[in-house]
Amino acid sequence: MGPGRGRGAGPSHAPPRQSAARKSLSPAGRRPRAMAAFARRKAQRLARPDPSRKRALDARAAELARLLNAHERFCTTSSCDGRVLLADTDGGGIQKKNCTWLLVTHDPCAKGDVMIALEKSTGDVVFKFEPFVLHVLCRELQDAQLLHSVAVDSGFRNSGITVGRGGKITMAVRSTHCLEVPLSRKGRLMVSDEYIEFLVHVANQKMEENIRRIERFHKGLELALETAVPTDTLAPEGPEKSRPVYVHRRKRRTIREQADPSGELEPQDDTESSLDLFAEIMI
Repeated sequence: MGPGRGRGAGPSHAPPRQSAARKSLSPAGRRPRAMAAFARRKAQRLARPDPSRKRALDARAAELARLLNAHERFCTTSSCDGRVLLADTDGGGIQKKNCTWLLVTHDPCAKGDVMIALEKSTGDVVFKFEPFVLHVLCRELQDAQLLHSVAVDSGFRNSGITVGRGGKITMAVRSTHCLEVPLSRKGRLMVSDEYIEFLVHVANQKMEENIRRIERFHKGLELALETAVPTDTLAPEGPEKSRPVYVHRRKRRTIREQADPSGELEPQDDTESSLDLFAEIMI
């Protein structure tokens, strides 16, 4: 038996030094730091110049951005009201960086405007309708779930939640009622005037429905934010427990009915179910 290892002696059972660090990383300890980190990220994000071609928010999206950014738990990152556009490429495919916008409007358009814009085309022109989209950074998963609930009930059934490697939580408001149709090839129109008139009619119908969904989302969001209780204002039920802000199905129905008293919701033009939470978890 070697020196220093008498009877009863054995490996040290002293608590590891990292226990103190582990204790400081408990949910209660992490939360203030996470809140401060989100506040810094939000301040940096909102201080950046607008990278879009327009260099400004669209009118309807701007109202939603002001509403969400007024709450410390949310930070909008990108948005579009929805638009009808003619994109002219050089023949190398539909690529945003390589195309010229011959026409873009965030409201219903007229056939005459489309025909005038087509006269300027030299490549492959695509007629598109792109619906409303909004991306929001959320401080906690419960906050993203709240937005998701309102978005789905408003008709944006392709909405989803992503969680990045660093714990960054993003809620995307989006839907599937898009439209994309090629009109010309190398500057030569490939469809009739009658067909263009039909496309414009379809796109305008989609735009009108898009606007109705935005209005429902805005009203529902105002109501949800008024009635939701932030988790950091509630007494903890236990070391690992916190009350979620998520509005469950029955409460969501009440919010939807109050936001749209007429009860006339949009036609079911896509197959996503509004009853279940769709969450994409990116590890």
